[in-house]
Amino acid sequence: MRRKHCHSSLASWVLFAAVLLPCTSARAEEQPLWELGLGPAMLWLRDYRGASSSHAYPLPLVYFVYRGKYLRSDRDGLKGKIFDQKLVELHISLSATPPVRNAAARSGMPDLRSTIEIGPELDVRLWRSEQERVKLDFLAAARSAITIEAKPKAVGWILDPHLTLDIASPGDLTGWKLGLLTGPLFTTRHYNDYYYTVAPQYATQERPAYEASAGFAGTQMVMSLTKRFPRYWTGGYVRYDTLSGASFAASPLVKRNSYWSAGFAVAWMIGRSSHLVEASD
Repeated sequence: MRRKHCHSSLASWVLFAAVLLPCTSARAEEQPLWELGLGPAMLWLRDYRGASSSHAYPLPLVYFVYRGKYLRSDRDGLKGKIFDQKLVELHISLSATPPVRNAAARSGMPDLRSTIEIGPELDVRLWRSEQERVKLDFLAAARSAITIEAKPKAVGWILDPHLTLDIASPGDLTGWKLGLLTGPLFTTRHYNDYYYTVAPQYATQERPAYEASAGFAGTQMVMSLTKRFPRYWTGGYVRYDTLSGASFAASPLVKRNSYWSAGFAVAWMIGRSSHLVEASD
């Protein structure tokens, strides 16, 4: 049981970090090469996209910012830089999903393991305002999902193209950073099969057999608000997902066509590098 609990915390934290790590600031300036903080976080997540059940996850939060030349952490999590030009960057991107156990719709079916999602991400800088207080980017990530267990297995791919709008000090909120994200999701047949297929041996009168196919997987919209104070950092996010038009929307395992999720965290700074680098985060 301890191993499963650790997997849940890891997967949920990666999802949280992908939304809440700091947005970029208005201009490049000298910052510590790395900063480290610790604190509590609370997440409220659906068991899977389209599930009727959800869980709250109280978690320890590790706030980590690294501003290296080829490896860095920012609003999109920990990323390795492969290619960097003035308008285009190519990264390695990481995400994750929590495990699913005892979901009512999946009663009698195998539990779903946590997954790590990893793959390339293209970042195209579309527009910058004066002093770069407002930034508009297009990002497209293609990630392979791999289960977290003794014998990991690949469970398909997810394509995540989206627009992001970052606003430094919106309105009168000096020092706060607002992040907005929206875009469609696309998934392979193998990925959808893992979450939404009902094999004949698990079919019931209320849950008929169903075979998922590849294609459009709905739309996501995320809003985050963060601020770095001298000795601590805080942030929160809300996310809205709709599965309207999704290729697997007819699956008997899809119980909600749309839903909300949210999270909040606070981290107190416990260490920082004495070495300063020029950075815009």
